[in-house]
Amino acid sequence: MRDKTAWIAVDWGTSNLRIWAMGADNTLLAERSSDQGMGGLDPSGFEPVLLAIIDEFLADSRVTPVICCGMVGARQGWVEADYLATPCTPPNGAGATRVTAQDPRIDVMILPGVKQLSPPDVMRGEETQIAGFLRDQPKFDGVLVMPGTHTKWVHISAEEVVSFQTFMTGEIYALLARQSVLRHSVAVTGWDDAAFEDGLSAAISRPESVAAKLFGLRAASLLSEASSESARAQLSGLLIGLELAATRPYWLGQNLAIIATPEIGAVYAKALALQGLQAKVYDAQPMTRSGLIAAYDSLLGAGE
Repeated sequence: MRDKTAWIAVDWGTSNLRIWAMGADNTLLAERSSDQGMGGLDPSGFEPVLLAIIDEFLADSRVTPVICCGMVGARQGWVEADYLATPCTPPNGAGATRVTAQDPRIDVMILPGVKQLSPPDVMRGEETQIAGFLRDQPKFDGVLVMPGTHTKWVHISAEEVVSFQTFMTGEIYALLARQSVLRHSVAVTGWDDAAFEDGLSAAISRPESVAAKLFGLRAASLLSEASSESARAQLSGLLIGLELAATRPYWLGQNLAIIATPEIGAVYAKALALQGLQAKVYDAQPMTRSGLIAAYDSLLGAGE
């Protein structure tokens, strides 16, 4: 494997680290993952964590390029990488920030994020997924929906990120489900389609009522023994409904595609379908890897 690995692709988020060992023709040789995300490390800890997961792919006789995206380039990360300002094409290897590594076997580069000055917004990691999506579908013109902890709605035209908007829907869900009074009423797993649709419809039609609807989940579990699975689905519906109510200009009459984990993507696809919109779901991991491949190819083209 050491002889076959030409370079290493890295997606380093707040909570997790994922690497792909790539061959000279960009074939996937192996992948590894770890729960040692950016959030638990100080700058001195990144290189030892990286080496522990990629050492089996490194040859002593040459330098292996390591191309990273995600929160590893945040201000609290290994080294702060630049942002490109919208409108812009998704960042590629040409704008990468080189990290001074102690191990001579690796040449580490972190891809830029994207910033929007008005209204203020930023992304790190999603821009690489966008690059991967456009690598396969360069003619796409419309809106990419990118659900997650911080969901992005991204307007794409002429292979550029024109504008975007971030919603803390996933983080708010986690806080309410795990740290609020609702933790006693919301299941960790399980689902109820009818409850999801009820929550979604209520939030889209009357977003001002959502705070009351949220406490209603707790009251229902106390007074009517409503199931915790139903509460989980309704909570998701209420929060995604709030998001759809606010993003109506982004999705109304637009060409849409969803980039997400399959499970979360399916929930958003259902929510949009209930508004009469069809959106295909693309798995986020392959899109990230494709974006990193595009960055590596750009570096090769630049003679790196």
